[in-house]
Amino acid sequence: MTQSKLLIRPQTTPLSGTITVPGDKSISHRAVMLAAIAEGTSAIRNWLPAGDTIATLEAMRAMGVRVEVERRSTQAWDLRIEGRGLRGLRWPPRPLDCRNAGTCMRLLAGIMVGQSFPSVLDGSDQLRQRPMRRITGPLQQMGANITSADGRAPLSIQPAVLQGIEFRLNVASAQVKSAILLAGLYAEGETRVYQPGPARDHTERMLAAMGLGVAVDRDWISLPAAQPSTVDRRQLAPLDLTVPGDISSAAFPLVAAATVPHSHITVTNVGVNDTRTGILDMLAAMGARFSLNNERVTGGEPAADLTFSFDELHSAGVSGTTVVRGIDEIPVWAVAATQAAGASAVRDAAELRVKEVDRIGILAGELRRMGVNVSERPDGFTVAGPTRLDGAAVDSHGDHRLGMALAIAGLVAHGQTLVHDAGCIADSFPGFVETMQALGAHMEWVE
Repeated sequence: MTQSKLLIRPQTTPLSGTITVPGDKSISHRAVMLAAIAEGTSAIRNWLPAGDTIATLEAMRAMGVRVEVERRSTQAWDLRIEGRGLRGLRWPPRPLDCRNAGTCMRLLAGIMVGQSFPSVLDGSDQLRQRPMRRITGPLQQMGANITSADGRAPLSIQPAVLQGIEFRLNVASAQVKSAILLAGLYAEGETRVYQPGPARDHTERMLAAMGLGVAVDRDWISLPAAQPSTVDRRQLAPLDLTVPGDISSAAFPLVAAATVPHSHITVTNVGVNDTRTGILDMLAAMGARFSLNNERVTGGEPAADLTFSFDELHSAGVSGTTVVRGIDEIPVWAVAATQAAGASAVRDAAELRVKEVDRIGILAGELRRMGVNVSERPDGFTVAGPTRLDGAAVDSHGDHRLGMALAIAGLVAHGQTLVHDAGCIADSFPGFVETMQALGAHMEWVE
């Protein structure tokens, strides 16, 4: 039976201990896609076996990619992927099922528009509600024959000849940038993307590690020009990568440690790519006490051990580029804001309204059930603190990050909290409850 309800009791003892978190989801998606179109066998360690990333893995298998899996734990798999080259994927007889994963659909579209066979990308009802014109528009400018259902999935793709373009993003977006760069692998001429501020750069780092000369000049990212006679000879070298822990997953136990009195925890081997560390800046602005230790680089990605301790928090504002660098962590940051003195505000975060769900509206509604004073704006919200949280029956609405954020809120609430529809947490953090229990957290699955 699928576990779907999560019971959290007030945390009367400090959280303590050393843990790991699952591998980075963004890197795990990209590693499978790029290894599949590389020449040779790639080794990917500490890969995240979550619902979203498994959708990407199965999509590549459906196109003839051979993957050997060693299951190290519920949170980590080691993969050996036999790349088929840029032109070696096989026609999938059925639509490729991206399940609930927007990253899978948007990045995979960049690869599929360069194939010599037709394909369809589809997914869950929830994924079908997410906007796709942001990628179909620039891909069509490259000559791609890609159509959508009124700007949403399913996406239908026919073979086409692609040309490199110069594209200016209005808003920094790693998914749009990556879709264009991946399509650029199959295009004649140079592909250049301008991003107005920081966005995740995992795709560029990985392409560079695979031997492709990706150039970064301030806010411009460029793939080298390919002539008609050479575009079919482009090759990617295989990957040898250990995926660092996902800072988006680490954010949940870290916020718990920052808000549960007298807590002190360490999360080892966390990715600290500067395009992803917005949550650390957000918490530092609130006065959170933490340190980075044992800093290192793995597969081109920086990693470190993060140690967090409880301290009194004060209000802070989040806006601008910090939002881009920590967009997925804002729901759990809001939980920290409920325990901070003063009014904490988020602006420039309208993107949250078109995630798996409207994360602004639903988060505000569920926190209000717990007694939080939240006021919404189109691009953000304000949380008044410190607030006494009351345990309540709340609902994730099928959003993994909202489910975990509400679970962390339950630890600092008075009375029990029951999170309904919590099984979706496995979309990004398999073993979340067991990991929190290892720190002494009072939470458990119930029927």
